[in-house]
Amino acid sequence: MQSVCQRVGACSSCLKRQLNGFMGFIKWQRRLVPDCVRTIYSETGKWEKTYGLETRKRVENWWLPRIKDQFCRISETDTSRPKFYVLSMFPYPSGKLHMGHVRVYTISDAIARFQKMRGMQVINPMGWDAFGLPAENAAVEHGLHPASWTQSNIQHMREQLDALGLSFTWEREVTTCLPEYYKWTQYLFLKLFEAGIVYQKEALVNWDPVDQTVLANEQVDDNGCSWRSGAKVEQKYLQQWFIKTTAYAKAMFDALSDLPEWYGIKEMQANWIGDCVGCFLDFLLKVDGKVTGEKLAAYTYTPEAIYGASHLYILPTHRLLHGNSSLKEVFQREFIPGKDSLTSVTAVNLLTHQEIPVVISAKPNFENYLDTKIGIPSTSAEDAAVAKNLGISFTEVIETLPNGLEKVTSSAEITGMTRQEALKAITQQAKKKRIGGDLTSDKLRDWLISRQRYWGTPIPIIHCQTCGTVPVPYEDLPVVLPNVTTFTGKGASPLETAPEWVNCSCPRCKAAARREVDTMDTFVDSAWYYLRYTDPHNAERPFNSELADYWMPVDLYIGGKEHAVMHLFYARFLSHFCHDLKMTKHREPFHKLLVQGLIKNQTFRLATTGRCLKREEVDLTGAEPVHLKTGEKLQVAWEKMSKSKHNGIDPEEFVKEYGIDTLRLYILFAAPPEQDILWDAKTDAMPGVQRWQTRLWTLVTKLFEARASGTTPDPELLKKKEKAEARKIWEQKNLVISEVTEYFTKDHLFNAAISRLMSLTNILQQASRPLILHSTEFEDALASLCIMVAPMAPHIASEMWKDQ
Repeated sequence: MQSVCQRVGACSSCLKRQLNGFMGFIKWQRRLVPDCVRTIYSETGKWEKTYGLETRKRVENWWLPRIKDQFCRISETDTSRPKFYVLSMFPYPSGKLHMGHVRVYTISDAIARFQKMRGMQVINPMGWDAFGLPAENAAVEHGLHPASWTQSNIQHMREQLDALGLSFTWEREVTTCLPEYYKWTQYLFLKLFEAGIVYQKEALVNWDPVDQTVLANEQVDDNGCSWRSGAKVEQKYLQQWFIKTTAYAKAMFDALSDLPEWYGIKEMQANWIGDCVGCFLDFLLKVDGKVTGEKLAAYTYTPEAIYGASHLYILPTHRLLHGNSSLKEVFQREFIPGKDSLTSVTAVNLLTHQEIPVVISAKPNFENYLDTKIGIPSTSAEDAAVAKNLGISFTEVIETLPNGLEKVTSSAEITGMTRQEALKAITQQAKKKRIGGDLTSDKLRDWLISRQRYWGTPIPIIHCQTCGTVPVPYEDLPVVLPNVTTFTGKGASPLETAPEWVNCSCPRCKAAARREVDTMDTFVDSAWYYLRYTDPHNAERPFNSELADYWMPVDLYIGGKEHAVMHLFYARFLSHFCHDLKMTKHREPFHKLLVQGLIKNQTFRLATTGRCLKREEVDLTGAEPVHLKTGEKLQVAWEKMSKSKHNGIDPEEFVKEYGIDTLRLYILFAAPPEQDILWDAKTDAMPGVQRWQTRLWTLVTKLFEARASGTTPDPELLKKKEKAEARKIWEQKNLVISEVTEYFTKDHLFNAAISRLMSLTNILQQASRPLILHSTEFEDALASLCIMVAPMAPHIASEMWKDQ
């Protein structure tokens, strides 16, 4: 037996024309139900007239494995066929699915089925964003190794996903914590390192003074205390690894204009990046005329006027005054709070070789996130005032001609250029020498990827006293995590407790050296997983470029709005980088973006303590909810479903009570994808989709009974009024096909699509018995209805569909 999703294509010639967008290849046979009734019923041999709970369970139990087999069957990629790559953001394997997961994966599943029914070659892959802090916390609290905890959770969640009948392309599964995946994360890190886009510098971390360990932001409570020790968290400077995402700021900002409408997300991306009008340039610091080895990147809004720089400006909060710099004592001694402080430290511009003094600003803040600026009096009245006040000499380098054109003067080789020409020349020179020059904004910061954790991708760097920072050779990848068995949550990184792993030989001089003990931010793992899905089993490289060029870009990317800035930015960054390495043809990774809203439920809090109550602790019989034990009035709010808030709905329990198709239809019908679903507020949606399934089943039952009556269908027996009614059905069917197709391909308004299918169902319900018996239009419309229902409710649709 075959499901509608497998066999569908086009019905009669008129349907074929109308379904050209919806599905492109089907042969319609006149009889929807054959003479010898098969129904499910390979078990019973008879058609059930009512679609009750038991029938629903039997239908779903019968079709679930068969539909899964059709969609998950391994096949070779045929690059000659049109493709559709639908991708939902892969989950962290926490161990239990929640309704938010169900929503995003139901949407991707419906799209995947729809596109496959159109004849597209579809991938709808799934994997696991499997590194992260919760696994390490479980190791500390329960004595479970992070790998065991993670693998157990993955197994359970995959069983849950399979139980929902989701059509994932499982042969493309990736798991970021496995060496065969993170080998290539390390490979990409080394490529970034070679390109000068990875660097190390001091940065602030959250420090627990009691446990003597670094804390992630989520381990610091609202009062600024450690989640474990309760100690007041301090800020401490440590050497940290950064990826210079600012190097791609301008390219990524400009590329947004070429993308389709992302429903406000493009604006969020643009705001995150900011206006890329200036750049950073590198300086070497000196004190008393002696080179210190300390480098500093400083921002300027007017790189074309760099030869007119008078001073380097740093904030009083700068790391050079508070970290572990050799210049810390000098700066602290010469800093006068509340005043611009001219210091004895000078900065040599590595591009122009000019030497200018360093000034500690009287200001507590610069624009946005800047803490270091270049003072250029020619283009800033404020900089000119500071220079004059401190007695710093400077040169005017901008000349305005009588016609209003501004040109650069007294600026070596760029003298005589227009400001725009000089800007281009200076930034190109700096980029070529790898000393800055990338146009970026004053608000975008480089990506700090260091994590003082065990359960993450090891950073493939070796520290040698002779050779300095040395990348691990490609042939030695992956750098595999050692098998650390004890996790206390205290002290240095757990990797420090594995001396046989930490202590190694320098790849260059073979002397004794140490491995980097920081691991990577998990955002690095998820910044390229969409590329690995195109070629997930490749052991020679991250992915085959030809396969990536065929499947990319992702045609539809689906996920939560909370990931619309950081994850999306990092994923776009790495895609741009891979494009520049000629690893991929496409610069942008995602074509269309669908950001789904949250699923919320009511929370009931005690006003006195803020504690959330379970439903069974709440008295809902009165006008206002109160605590069952004390009668205290409760604070009621709609919030994201959460175990800790006792407002979650277990998908497994829901499926047991209502069925898979009902859950899918409810999720799709309750609200447009980008809007939040208020679970209990949509009291009309649940019974609505239940009644609709019953009406669909009744329609097929009517047709079956008409065909089983022994009367031979003959359209010529229809009266004029009945023929007009048949014509109306035909017109409505064509209109609904057109509208539903657009909802699936353009706006993804599944709630509107279901509403239109309900209206077509109502029209067919009103058909007279002669029409059901003799009209090809009725049969044609009912077949079309089954086909259009199939992507959203595949089990009932497959059972209603004809078996040959």
